[in-house]
Amino acid sequence: MPGVGQPVMKQLRNNVIRAGLGALYFSGAHHLLRPLLSGVGAIFMLHRVRPAREGAFQPNRHLEVTPDFLRATLSHLRARDIDIVSMDELHERLVRGRFERRFAAFTLDDGYRDNLEFAVPVLREFDAPLAVYVASDFAQGTGRLWWAALEAVIAKAEQIEVQIGRSALRLDATTPAAKQAAFDRLHDWLRALPGQHDLAREIAALCLRHGVDMDALCRSLCLSWDGVRQLAADPLVTIGAHSISHCNLAKQSEEIAAQEMAISRARIEEALERPVQHFAYPYGDREAAGEREFALAATAGFKTAVTTRPGMLFAENGRHMTALPRVSLNGNYQDTRILPVLTSGAATAMWNGFRRIAAA
Repeated sequence: MPGVGQPVMKQLRNNVIRAGLGALYFSGAHHLLRPLLSGVGAIFMLHRVRPAREGAFQPNRHLEVTPDFLRATLSHLRARDIDIVSMDELHERLVRGRFERRFAAFTLDDGYRDNLEFAVPVLREFDAPLAVYVASDFAQGTGRLWWAALEAVIAKAEQIEVQIGRSALRLDATTPAAKQAAFDRLHDWLRALPGQHDLAREIAALCLRHGVDMDALCRSLCLSWDGVRQLAADPLVTIGAHSISHCNLAKQSEEIAAQEMAISRARIEEALERPVQHFAYPYGDREAAGEREFALAATAGFKTAVTTRPGMLFAENGRHMTALPRVSLNGNYQDTRILPVLTSGAATAMWNGFRRIAAA
């Protein structure tokens, strides 16, 4: 079957990452590398915070961490005497070169309901600020969380029929392993489609065929505008923008990409009656955010814009405030032993080939 190799490669990659993190921990190499690689701070990236779910088929597990793992991360940072700061304070320290103390910021993408229910109470325990980047269509209740919709489609199906190019595929979905293989195949195909309208058309067709209501799914998972306002009322919370539709900005024309930034910001500012000064690129990897997008965010006047490129912060990042890297708190690696490895900078340095910054 075409695409059978993708899930195997993804599992292999996960195993390699897990083994690499373990090797750094057990060898103690991260202790030696910390002075060289830990930089001045880090921005931690999360999406969802919720209790662990039962079930073998959880293809979006990497987007979820438990409240206990978040609590362990915060405890680790406090034990290392690392300041936990807002994105405004992080911007100030980078721009002014205030590096007498190391610092960390916490960011959550998309605007999920569980951020308010589970993340905020944990962060409050530590008096720790957080930034939540809201995609305005998600708050509107009309957004396409296509990765969640794809999970819902495959969870309820035993077979998926789909036309990919000239090939009509029939994908088995009778077992958890088969469902994961089908998810990986379709996820990669959808991400690679040339335009947002192509992705919207194909996921809508899958949802229609399998009885998944994408609007209802969005409303059940994401904060409404009332929820966003409730979140924003907490003095620890900064609300940032995350585009209108959560599209791949690099695949849009310059005009559309600029509108996705500007209109999403304007909608949030109207809802909250306060300025929005921070941005997160949807997807945020090299295929979704590059020099053009970094320049657009700067032109739009955002103080900071964050990617999903892995990396610690160094003094040089102060010259690239709309190309900031983050450290992912990934639901596939919720082992408290890896926390010293993550904060040492060793893991992200190895991933980046020991380049300090990647702003191009």
